[in-house]
Amino acid sequence: MPQNEGPQHEGFEEELGAVLRRTGDGFATDDRRELVAGGLRRGRSRLLRRRLAVTGGALALAAVGIGGAYGSSLLPAGGGPEKVSVAGPKAPEQTRGTSAEAEAEAAAEARANKRGEARIPVKKLAAVLKANTPAGTWEIDNPDGKGQSVLGVYDDGKGKAAVSVGLYRAGAGGESGEDQVTCPSKTAVPYDACTMEQLAGGARLMVLQGYEYPDKREETKQWRAVLLTKDGFLIDAMEYNAAAEKGAEISRENPPFTPAQLKALVTADGWRPLLKQIPSLPRPEKSDSGRQSPAAPGAEATQATLRSLLPKGLTFGDRGGQPGYAFVVVDDGKGKSLVQINVQTNMGDIAGDVFGSGDVTTLPDGRLVKLTQQPGEKGGSGVVWWSADTLATDGFRVVVSAFNTGAQHEDATRAEPVLTMEQLKAIALSPKWRKLPLTSN
Repeated sequence: MPQNEGPQHEGFEEELGAVLRRTGDGFATDDRRELVAGGLRRGRSRLLRRRLAVTGGALALAAVGIGGAYGSSLLPAGGGPEKVSVAGPKAPEQTRGTSAEAEAEAAAEARANKRGEARIPVKKLAAVLKANTPAGTWEIDNPDGKGQSVLGVYDDGKGKAAVSVGLYRAGAGGESGEDQVTCPSKTAVPYDACTMEQLAGGARLMVLQGYEYPDKREETKQWRAVLLTKDGFLIDAMEYNAAAEKGAEISRENPPFTPAQLKALVTADGWRPLLKQIPSLPRPEKSDSGRQSPAAPGAEATQATLRSLLPKGLTFGDRGGQPGYAFVVVDDGKGKSLVQINVQTNMGDIAGDVFGSGDVTTLPDGRLVKLTQQPGEKGGSGVVWWSADTLATDGFRVVVSAFNTGAQHEDATRAEPVLTMEQLKAIALSPKWRKLPLTSN
């Protein structure tokens, strides 16, 4: 995964301020329910893409500011309660109110279609959910609303459990459908089990048994099944062993549905008519703000360049990444060490927030360099996190980090990271990063 989800250098709160300034004026908040629905959609990728502290931009805002809780089974499922018409003559005030409500509904439909979001009655979504799960009682959130997800609390007599199912088009959150049905690396995300399966008819399925807080595995369990259909839809189901994904006491040892039952839920035929109501993805609109689109080198190029800059004689283990980010686990014979890098563009406006304090130097060419040594933040005992953060005058940023463990959530395997601070600095300042072709995310 990209850099730590928690504070980066002087604290995530500092950089989040810059993130909010970069992205905040692009949101229209006249309809809170649609904003929440957008957060649900973007939040699905949190387990696979925790790009909070380093990457900045809209991803950080989506995951933090809009409550993108990787499905967010406690957020409202869409619109507010529908108004029920009562038989009999209406007073003039009632008629005007009904007209205004109709206009508001039409405007909400238009905005949802523009964003490629559906307004399916939650009751219909709940009906499919109930028909394809074992017998039990349900408390459905906002049952008279509209959206493309259903959220509720299920109880089979063995303890309440939060459950959610969302319907999406692949690519709606910026990530590919393949990403959503690929088990993440255990270097980045701890989990108990994860399976991938190619189904008859061309669909792909992933079932993951993990945790809401991966660095606190004694707490809330989160089990998830995602189906990618042949025609490019995602059916995303999540369940917990608590009545809420956050802030609720554990109510049972495991979530209520087995992996086989989760599979049966997401592959149920009842979702097919509802999937047809999801609009096509809208074409990206050109920004009028004058900001450049974020760009980064490709995942493979980033990984290859990182490996080329590492010292000779290392043994390479797990590795992965995405555009602008790469990680690799290496061993020099003294224990595993995780090394990762982020390469970003257009980050000039975070200079004051990130490089305003600490061990910061300015090179003759104007580049800022900040060196940091701090404890790890993912729960591993004795873990230390060393990093070199560089920012050029045109906003080109390279951050390299190394840990004294092969995974941040696991205990230290050595006294110090495999790379010294000088080696981290040299990698971050390498001219090779500038030579990599950039593509928009």
